[in-house]
Amino acid sequence: MTKDTAASALPPATAATDTSSPHEGGGNGLLWVLVAVAVLFAFLRPRAPLDWLKLIDWQTVGALAGLLAITQGVEKSGVLQSAAQRLLARTTDLRRLALLLVASAAVLSALVTNDVSLFLLVPLTRVLATQAHLPLARLVVLEALAVNAGSALTPIGNPQNLYLWHRSGESFAGFMGMMAPTVGVMLFWLFAAVWLLVPRTAIALKPAADSAPVQPRLLALSGLLFVGFVVALDRHWLAAGLAVVFGAYLLFQRRVLRDVDWALLAIIALMFVDLRQLAELPFIAALMTQWPIAEGWRAYLAAIVSSQFISNVPATILLDHYVHDLPALAAGVSVGGFGCVLGSLANLIALRLAKLPHGLREFHRLSVPFLLVCAASALLLRLG
Repeated sequence: MTKDTAASALPPATAATDTSSPHEGGGNGLLWVLVAVAVLFAFLRPRAPLDWLKLIDWQTVGALAGLLAITQGVEKSGVLQSAAQRLLARTTDLRRLALLLVASAAVLSALVTNDVSLFLLVPLTRVLATQAHLPLARLVVLEALAVNAGSALTPIGNPQNLYLWHRSGESFAGFMGMMAPTVGVMLFWLFAAVWLLVPRTAIALKPAADSAPVQPRLLALSGLLFVGFVVALDRHWLAAGLAVVFGAYLLFQRRVLRDVDWALLAIIALMFVDLRQLAELPFIAALMTQWPIAEGWRAYLAAIVSSQFISNVPATILLDHYVHDLPALAAGVSVGGFGCVLGSLANLIALRLAKLPHGLREFHRLSVPFLLVCAASALLLRLG
């Protein structure tokens, strides 16, 4: 999900209203690394083409494709940006602004995926920082933490949840119930961090410049498609749901499909291909089998530690072969999104969109302590 944005090259007056593709301009280094690994496996462990396709979890990739299309439609409708600008223009102090941004990031990430919520809020935050004296780095880091926490609640909040939801066999509401205790811990510490780290000082926001035109018809279409697609996913009607979503946009708003992040879908598919083959290697299988990580707190900690090195989506795919305690795995990879910047690809997205000169340093100053506190608190909750 490492994507760049054209907004940083625009003047302040237009940066918040740019409607170009958020992933335009490259940022596909991870994709090429995964392609190279797949090519290496093709030489070392040849297999039939159909066997390669069987490595991919098409339910997860298909669900992500539909959701990316719908969220692209919501973004292009202009209503979220317009509403956010009006709300933020009425904010009177810095802490209130931070709470609003963090709460918006958490809620949006649960509904329209973690990366899409960042593409909506981080550029807006950058524009606000050109209109007032704001701690941009701190706000963006808190937004990154917020989307990792908020997206963990729903099956559609992030790719690892989509994957685990299909593996669990739970209903949409059942999966949310399973994740609610861990998410509650993360959100508690998130808002505590905002309260402690952002002072309640007065700010002066200038009026927002040249809002993008709102397209109510596109918003209504995207809203209807979102509800219908979630129902289709819950009933396991993925093919029918995708046909309706893509058919509707092809008929009425083709530009939405043009700007879908197809590279992201390729990255997720290749993660399945590469990491499932990695898990099949004899020495990896022997090592993972010997470690007592099948269930309980060991599974939870293994998910957190693995996420720090290979990100929580690949960690989910890799550990799925060896961990039989799905709630522990889901909780571990959710908490594992904090800490190292590699813990979640959403972290990289936030920092790249913000273009902060010392973003990594500020991120780790907040995220590493946040990981330790959340990991310990969620573990105590599970043990209790």
